[in-house]
This record gives sequence, structure tokens and C-alpha cells, in this order.
Amino acid sequence: VQLVESGGGLVQAGGSLRLSCVASGLAFDDYVIGWFRQGAGKDREGVSSISSRDGRIYTPDSVKGRFTISLDRAKNTAYLQMNRLTPEDTAVYYCAAEYGMSWPPHWTEYDYWGQGTPVTVSS
Repeated sequence: VQLVESGGGLVQAGGSLRLSCVASGLAFDDYVIGWFRQGAGKDREGVSSISSRDGRIYTPDSVKGRFTISLDRAKNTAYLQMNRLTPEDTAVYYCAAEYGMSWPPHWTEYDYWGQGTPVTVSS
């Protein structure tokens, strides 16, 4: 199983980025896909999760209204659209896949992780 993120980079405050996560070796239909981030010196934080089984989406208040998760099953790809970015969104962003039934899964429950893609938001 491999998850590969892309789409990170440097953006000015107020700008947008779309992150992609391509999965190989697993069938999206059986998993919950989550996006997480970890800033320097900070704990890992979940920013959105989506269940491939029933389409449920979880987005925490910290990014609600700015971040949107989606799936393209035909491409086995998950996306995270991030709008109105602020310097506080600067972090390495990871996607992860979880096969269990809890909702939303805690980050410790995820089975597979990508290597991460860095996002830097300048003020």
C-alpha cells in the first residue's frame, strides 16, 4: 500500500491550494481517508476525514468553511481543497487510510500514511 501526497508549496495568506493523495494497493471503497497536518513543534491535527463507504465527512471547527475533502474513486485519489489560507495553516500535510469502523477515526487508528507534503503560508 502506498499513499503519495502532492500539491503543497508556498502561498500567500488568503490564497488557495489543492492537495492530492494518490493511493495504490488498496480499494478506496473500504477505507476512511483522512488529512492531517503537523506544524513545527505542534501536535498532529486532523483537518478532515471522509468515509468511502457512506460519504460521511468530518471537518473540525478550526478549518470548517475553508477546507473541503473529496474523493475521486476512479482515480483512487483524495483531495483537500484549502481556501483563505493563513500563516497558522503552515504545516506538513499528510493523508492516511483507515480500515476500521470508528467515526471519525483518531489519528492513531489509521493504518497507512503518506510521506507528507509541506505547505507554507506567508503573511
